[in-house]
Amino acid sequence: MSPGQRLAAMGAGPRLAAAALLPGALLAVWLGLGVVLLRASLDAPARAAVDAALAPLAASHGALVFGWWLVAAGLGAWAVVRLDRTRLAPVRQAADAARLLAADPDAPALPAATGGLAAAVNAIAAERLALRDDMARMVEAASRKAAEDRDQLAALMAELEQGVVVCNLDGRILLYNDRARALFRRLSSAPDIAGGSELIGLGRSIHAAIERAVIAHARDAVERRVARGEARPVARFVTQAGKGTLLQASLAPVRPDDGAATGFVLMLTDITAEQAAEERRDQHLLALTERSRAALGSVQAALDMLDYPDLAAADRARFHAVVREEVAAMGSRLAELAGAAERDRGGRWPLQDILGTDLIEAAARRIEVATGRAPGRGPVDAGIWLRADSFGLSEALAGFARRLAAVGAGVELRLAPAGAWAHLDLAWSDGSGEVTAAGWQDAPMSGPGTPTPREVAERHGGGLWLARDAAGDPLFRFMLPVAAAGGDEAATGDRPVYYDFDLLSGTEGHRGLDACPLDRLACTVFDCETTGLDPAGGDEIIQLGAVRILNGRLLDGEAFDQLVDPDRSIPEASIPFHGIRPEMLRGAPRIGEVLPALHAFAADTVLVGHNVAFDMRFLALKEAATGVRFDQPVLDTLLLASVAQPDAESHALEAIAARLGVPVVARHSAAGDARTTAAVFLKLLPLLRERGIVTLGEARAASAGSPFARLRY
Repeated sequence: MSPGQRLAAMGAGPRLAAAALLPGALLAVWLGLGVVLLRASLDAPARAAVDAALAPLAASHGALVFGWWLVAAGLGAWAVVRLDRTRLAPVRQAADAARLLAADPDAPALPAATGGLAAAVNAIAAERLALRDDMARMVEAASRKAAEDRDQLAALMAELEQGVVVCNLDGRILLYNDRARALFRRLSSAPDIAGGSELIGLGRSIHAAIERAVIAHARDAVERRVARGEARPVARFVTQAGKGTLLQASLAPVRPDDGAATGFVLMLTDITAEQAAEERRDQHLLALTERSRAALGSVQAALDMLDYPDLAAADRARFHAVVREEVAAMGSRLAELAGAAERDRGGRWPLQDILGTDLIEAAARRIEVATGRAPGRGPVDAGIWLRADSFGLSEALAGFARRLAAVGAGVELRLAPAGAWAHLDLAWSDGSGEVTAAGWQDAPMSGPGTPTPREVAERHGGGLWLARDAAGDPLFRFMLPVAAAGGDEAATGDRPVYYDFDLLSGTEGHRGLDACPLDRLACTVFDCETTGLDPAGGDEIIQLGAVRILNGRLLDGEAFDQLVDPDRSIPEASIPFHGIRPEMLRGAPRIGEVLPALHAFAADTVLVGHNVAFDMRFLALKEAATGVRFDQPVLDTLLLASVAQPDAESHALEAIAARLGVPVVARHSAAGDARTTAAVFLKLLPLLRERGIVTLGEARAASAGSPFARLRY
């Protein structure tokens, strides 16, 4: 029997059954009392006479009397059930719908079956909706300035070069920009699976990425500066994060109106490359010192010998040769050190991550402005990211194009990968040899005092030379560094800043989750798709999906969606339900890789699911094999709905969603069901609040009393 069938089989409540038996029981009691009263009104001889007269009658017609009573009891039960279904059940459903309308005026209207009552309640709901709309317009007008300030903050945060993370005093993240997200994604040691490798997220702890002791030390330093009366107390430090990365950080307190701190701000920069460059320079200097010490000793000894006036000519020539050789070797070593220093200096130029096609577009616009003619477009790798000074490169290319245009040559831009580097080419037709005359690399791009093309190339630690393509046409070629892992990953949205300032209301110290209000919880809403319905019989997970809720808000930017190789066949009968075919799972990770990623995604949150006992059974059976245990509190929207709407006919996910006005998308996909379940959970919160269920502990206790809590898998 499927989970849905088992739920449907439990649809008839015990209260209706008890009500149906009540008429028969009352009739039996009434008859019994009549007999008792009749016997009590007779004297002993009369009672004996009646008993003697009725005894043979009871023996012969008792079954008829019982049958008559049974028919009457059945008619009474039928009348009660009929009354419940036609009169009472619609009223209860209308009451549930009215409660839903009271909590959410956008909920579906009451059914017409309740007649005038429905019309009256719907009219009140419409009036309330109109009032709410009026209030919303007033609030919108009053908060427009705040929205503008928020947008300005988002714009500023998105444009900052540093990663920015704002935390409450517990270290829970309440704001971060996409620079920080990209930085910590590179630092994560977890498998990069479906978003599960994220180290940061709203409501998560910054201590998963930066050691608690380091943060505490910086906060102590800030408090000392505050005590000294410093106007801008900031603590700066360097810490080592995952994968050997060095982070340079600044920590400043969040102090509204100079009051007590409610949180702190971290500004983060990855200085691993700069530190490596410093170490290389130190190594070059050390090597030069060690190798020069012996050379200087040889030169000094040779000079001492040359002071002897009676030194033979052959010996004098030999010592002169020693001095010349050692001086030449020292010159070579100094040139090598200078070259290395120049390369490191170029690496320290503030380069930006830029998509290659964006660089080509910027250079093309600059060339068109400089020459009055748009350049041609040759082969361009659309997916390549570069570390580049886009302005300097555009100016250099425009300078070349301007000189070529003066002799009538048209130009073409090209971009191609070359291992850890990329070739940015400006090609043209031959016949313009004067453009490449001696010194072409060192001519200022826009006049005296402006950088030269060679200097622009050196900023990138690469090079610039003249080459020819396969067709024999000449080209200028810049060698540029390729950005790691697709650049900063900063182009994921219009202004990707993630925030929830409600977390500022938190205070330090761990709070009991059971006392936490439901609308203040951090939740991970998840769902599994499986090969079948028997976890103990060998069925396996083939897809996991999850979304996060924080402070009563669904976080659009944080989701988990991963196909899983079940290492077994998928029954054809199950494919129409989940739509996952075997070929879709080829190359997908196995459950041993996916569950740790999901566990990291759901860390420090309450798990939520629909009929979640089914999903939790699958996870529990994988605990021994994967070493992953999901031991956080769990809520089930099936149980919560049965508490909030006990008289509803069905508690299937689609039925609950329809009652609550939640659109169902991508049904029977793990990610789609997780998103639908999250929306249902948020809609249930006001209904539970009306029944006095406000905290996690109260919701768990109420769920345990639901008849659906008896389901086992």
